[in-house]
Amino acid sequence: MDASSNAETEKACPIPGAPEIPQIPVTTSADSGHIVIPVKGMTCSACSSRVERTLKKAPGVSDANVNLPMERADITFAPEKTSAAELAQVIRDTGFDVPAQTVALDVKGMTCSACSGRVEKVLKALPQVLDARVNAATDRADVDWLGGDVNILIQAIEDAGYDATPRLSASLQRKEQQQQRALEDARAARRELTLFAVSVALTLPLVIQMILNALGYNLRMSGWLELALATPVQFFIGARFYKGAWNALKGGSGNMDVLVVMGTSAAYFFSLITLLRLGEASQGHLYFEAAAVIITLILLGKILESRAKRSTTSAVLELMALRPETAMVLRDGVEISLPVEDVILGDIVVVRPGERMPVDGEVVEGHSQADEALITGESLPVDKNIGDDITGGSVNGTGLLHVRATKVGEDSTLNKIITLVENAQSGKAPVQRLVDKISAIFVPTIVIIATLTFVGWLVTGGTFENALVAMVSVLVIACPCALGLATPTAIVAGTGSAARAGILFKDVEALETAHKVDTVIFDKTGTLTEGHPAVSDILALDINEDELVRLTASLQSASEHPLAKAVIARAKADKIKLSPVSNFASHTGFGVSGTVDGHQVLIG
Repeated sequence: MDASSNAETEKACPIPGAPEIPQIPVTTSADSGHIVIPVKGMTCSACSSRVERTLKKAPGVSDANVNLPMERADITFAPEKTSAAELAQVIRDTGFDVPAQTVALDVKGMTCSACSGRVEKVLKALPQVLDARVNAATDRADVDWLGGDVNILIQAIEDAGYDATPRLSASLQRKEQQQQRALEDARAARRELTLFAVSVALTLPLVIQMILNALGYNLRMSGWLELALATPVQFFIGARFYKGAWNALKGGSGNMDVLVVMGTSAAYFFSLITLLRLGEASQGHLYFEAAAVIITLILLGKILESRAKRSTTSAVLELMALRPETAMVLRDGVEISLPVEDVILGDIVVVRPGERMPVDGEVVEGHSQADEALITGESLPVDKNIGDDITGGSVNGTGLLHVRATKVGEDSTLNKIITLVENAQSGKAPVQRLVDKISAIFVPTIVIIATLTFVGWLVTGGTFENALVAMVSVLVIACPCALGLATPTAIVAGTGSAARAGILFKDVEALETAHKVDTVIFDKTGTLTEGHPAVSDILALDINEDELVRLTASLQSASEHPLAKAVIARAKADKIKLSPVSNFASHTGFGVSGTVDGHQVLIG
């Protein structure tokens, strides 16, 4: 479906601020096992009959009816034996297309790859969903589905214990959303920093006491004071971990928060029970500082992780900043300023010298040069004459241009580049799929190892305290769950840094294989430069070299052409004094002429 047909079929979504999703005539019912799937590419009854026969032979399908004029397949199936994704693949394998939509959602509350894996599992279980990709590093879920009400996806994610909001699809709304998200992330960072500062203030006395005792100083703090310092850290500052653990366990899975809660709670409640039983005699047998230090250090890790994630979002914002927010459009012979989103195909856009092109288009009037380094990487501006194509985001040179819009909105080159970067950041590399499989069993495995460690100490004659310390050590060492976070965070950081340098990765597979590159081939000259032209050689015939530079630089001083600036820079470097110019004229496409010290000078 192209952009224009999308615009015609969009309908309002009931969620405030949600994207308007094209409504494909799809209905599903998990209880009855009935689904309606759109089918594209059928041209005759033989086509529809083939699709129908193939569907009826598919496992779990009890009946299928394919309607050629409506381009749809009504299927009755057993949900426990097959799914919408499998049925869609059956149709595709027959040679026809099942048009799917992709909706992007912001998902809040995920703390590690186990969380993203759970959200993926919940989304993929929905009858309408064909595929889902969830990235904990970018807090984003991309869902390929058969269409319908986005509330279904959001409700499923919320039932799993996370918060979800739709990402807006229009490019201007997307920019505003990115900026809003950056502000929200900044506020969250300030909150985390405040909590961390409070946690450090409460934990530091406990740590100082522990260090001094280890050094031989007999400094004992009251057990009740230790309890007073550790309790806010455990249940106020550490509340986020309890909430995350509860949501994970409620959904039948485990995550990093479960390990944090188990480890810190074991140390805290053992110390509490010991203190209540023995009072001040429990000194030396309390581990309040262990629980407080663990939470404080993990908070520090979260702050560092959030800072890395915030730095990567700036890459997309910087790309968005390359497109102007408004465009000057000629309508009925009158110039009017419009938001770029309101520019339509065929509009004549007026682009003045030095302005960025708001849309992709074709020059219909005027002559200028355009800096298209955004696309080509070349530093020299490219001449633009009537009939030439020009890319949105490129910078106009010295001439006034009238450009007919040929690509607008999501179809523009710049927006496709932004989408490419976002998709690369949210994608999963092949190694990540292996990591996800390991992460799915990571938490249960750690819990089993910690339990065996505890039992092993007791069986071999160790004290209960030693067994507890060993068990807590195993749990908290695994808490950061770097195994699951490292790969997606590296992808986001890598693609973001590359985008800022003008390097775009088609997908994450390309990023993963980039380390094998040993040779880079550039297609033409002018790509690898310092970004500005310079005079390299001077060949003077029947004239002094300095005199030649003086005459040409004097004439070029009245021009704004990039090559003129290079000649003037050479004159300044050689400390050559320039002369005034008269009768200066610019000849579009040819060069300039004028009079310098009585000499008629032509450059082109």
